[in-house]
Amino acid sequence: MTTPVTAATGTPGAAPAPAPAPAPVVSVKPVVLPAPGRGEDLRVRVSAPATGSGLPLVLLSHGYGSSLEGYGPLADHWAAHGFVVVQPTHLDSRTLGLSADDPRRPRMWRFRVEDMQRVLDGFDVLEAAVPGLAGRPDRSRVAAAGHSFGGQTAGVLLGLRVRDPETGTAEDLSDPRVTTGVLLATAGTGGDDLTPFAAENLPWLRDPDFSHLTTPALVVAGDRDDLPLTVRGADWTTDPYRLSPGAESLLTLYGAEHFLGGVSGYDSAETTDEDPTRVALIQQVTSAYLRHSFGIDSSGWTAARKALAGNAHPLGRLDSK
Repeated sequence: MTTPVTAATGTPGAAPAPAPAPAPVVSVKPVVLPAPGRGEDLRVRVSAPATGSGLPLVLLSHGYGSSLEGYGPLADHWAAHGFVVVQPTHLDSRTLGLSADDPRRPRMWRFRVEDMQRVLDGFDVLEAAVPGLAGRPDRSRVAAAGHSFGGQTAGVLLGLRVRDPETGTAEDLSDPRVTTGVLLATAGTGGDDLTPFAAENLPWLRDPDFSHLTTPALVVAGDRDDLPLTVRGADWTTDPYRLSPGAESLLTLYGAEHFLGGVSGYDSAETTDEDPTRVALIQQVTSAYLRHSFGIDSSGWTAARKALAGNAHPLGRLDSK
């Protein structure tokens, strides 16, 4: 993948967020976790570096309709750079083919959160399924990450509250095992900010409460992400940064649409703004943030903040509270 341009020269050069040399990756799929009451057992992909110990966990929640097969540009990069990446296939995945009138659909958002928690509850099974992984993960370091609908899923584990469309309550479903997060192209506020279609068909977007999202997080947004779910325009996906006490930094990508240059897969047809340099920047900045947030090494994060300060970098900027 192409290396992002430097702020100083505008030509290919040193990345703004240096990381350790990549390691070979071992990936196993599907690992199946029993899921009573879900209607389908939970199918999971686990990817990890072939070497190293004390490996933090990253739970990666896919966008609406995707599956454990997606998000290779993120999962592979994170795994190669020292993280165990776990990708559940949520019930909205096209691979499961739920009917439009399936009674589980109104609770789709809640099943997603439960999937992520089930991964943590059943991690013994996942660890044992990957050859050579036993004893190497550090379960005290857990991040939740997600793109689009997956961003909301990860956000709930960090403290975001969603008003249940069936009960009318907004429970605290945060998980104390999750200590940091990365939210990519994640939905903002509801109410009048939603289009009529979104308000009617996606009830989990109607009334999110970001005020309880106090766990540290990096938010990633594209400045051309004009989703048909909101009347606000691209700045809607910056709400998780603006409104969440814990969201400490915002990476804004210039010219990026909803798939942020192609994070959802190497050959994803839905990517309308394909740009390998943009994806590489996301890979490097998110890895640097995770290493910083886990207390492993802050040098890459410091370099990224310096390179992406203000409007000097041609690909984007990094703001922090």
